[in-house]
Amino acid sequence: MNAFAELMAHQRETEALSFVAERLGWDQETVMPRGATAQRAEEIGALESVLHARRTDPRIEDWLARAEAEDATGARALDLIGRSYNRHARIPARLASELARLTSLSQSVWAEARAADKPADFLPTLAEVVRLKREEAAALADGGDLYDALLDDYEPGATGKTLGAMFDRMRPRLVALCEAVLGSGRSPAALNHIFPENAQLRLARICATAFGYDWTRGRLDIAVHPFSSGSGNDARITTRISETDPFNCLYSTIHEVGHACYELGIDPDYHFTPLGRGVSMGVHESQSRIYENQLGRSAPFTGWLFQRMQEAFGDFGVADAAAFHAIVNRVAPGYIRTESDELHYNLHIMMRFDLERELIAGRLEVADLEEAWNARFAADFGVAVDRPSNGFLQDVHWAVGLFGYFPTYTLGNVYAGCLDRAMRAAVPQVDAALARGDAAPATDWLRENLQRHGGLRPPAATIEAACGFAPDEGPLLDYLEAKFGAIYGL
Repeated sequence: MNAFAELMAHQRETEALSFVAERLGWDQETVMPRGATAQRAEEIGALESVLHARRTDPRIEDWLARAEAEDATGARALDLIGRSYNRHARIPARLASELARLTSLSQSVWAEARAADKPADFLPTLAEVVRLKREEAAALADGGDLYDALLDDYEPGATGKTLGAMFDRMRPRLVALCEAVLGSGRSPAALNHIFPENAQLRLARICATAFGYDWTRGRLDIAVHPFSSGSGNDARITTRISETDPFNCLYSTIHEVGHACYELGIDPDYHFTPLGRGVSMGVHESQSRIYENQLGRSAPFTGWLFQRMQEAFGDFGVADAAAFHAIVNRVAPGYIRTESDELHYNLHIMMRFDLERELIAGRLEVADLEEAWNARFAADFGVAVDRPSNGFLQDVHWAVGLFGYFPTYTLGNVYAGCLDRAMRAAVPQVDAALARGDAAPATDWLRENLQRHGGLRPPAATIEAACGFAPDEGPLLDYLEAKFGAIYGL
């Protein structure tokens, strides 16, 4: 084989092993017995040692020097392998293994502390995670900004400065819209009914099917924190259940279907190559958020869902489809990010973005995190945090070392706003189909224009190629103002 073929064969095995590591993580969060936590941490640490050795194999540098790509796809694969090699080569094998082992263990420690509302049980472990992430950031930054070094893992090319500037531009319009909505005198009542778990799961599966989820290549399970896992021909989703809040289950499911459909929609020729996964978490979130919000919370789709809810639960106290649409899009400053309305959601992310930048920079210590969170939440949302599980313990991200991940949620919302504008211009029948519970015209457009390309282009270029214009926050803010202005009579 020539150098290119040898390199791609090596990469194929590395990608396959990374899928195995991801499957261990899925198992840990869904069906693994609690007593296996320490053993699983050792297993994941050992596998990460193998993966780190493969990703930093000295032959990669030689292969990259000699490899010649035959087309743009091959050239992009070489660029991505080179980027991965340069990043992983900066991280000591000892650090990579220890991070994998600790974050696996930390996940279980966090889950138990969250369930018991005992921050003291988690803070020592989190402090160790932050210490190791600072060490990793220093190894990657090469004298540059520590947070940017971590952010680059999730959104290549983005910086804390550019994202912070975008958030600063967004905040005034978001805050003004929140204030106008809350001061409108309209306040849809929350649901007041018991929605049995089994019926919720059946309806969640119906919703997933409506959005094109391929059950021959996926499955739905329960997790503490909903997530999607896998790629290629195995992309699994999870949700969670509250018998008083079916939207938690239904919209978590639709959200994770967006992630899974992105992975399942990638060109099969890219499987087991660097192009065979979503290009960034911002682009990934654009898929989950457009499925969940612009499509799943639209008036046509909620009209269809209202009928399915009546079939599943009988009379649950909502008069008609218009009232149901308002309840689905009810605006209130709640504690929980994943249950937040579209207006407050980005304020949740901006708060986490600021806090984690301070943590990585060393300007905020873990011992002071809860106090800093509570003060910022009260300032941004006008509500005092009532307990840790509704505060800084609610998200799993920091427990598993995902520093730099949070801003990609809002970036994904921005991308989704751009995609929604372009999609509706190209496919005018989207709403008519959604009213029948058929998301195919929308999801087919997304698959053709974005999902199938996987990692072929850098993140912003992926969005621009799909939309025909460079991404910016304007379409998202325009969409939010139009939608909530109509619901709340602004």
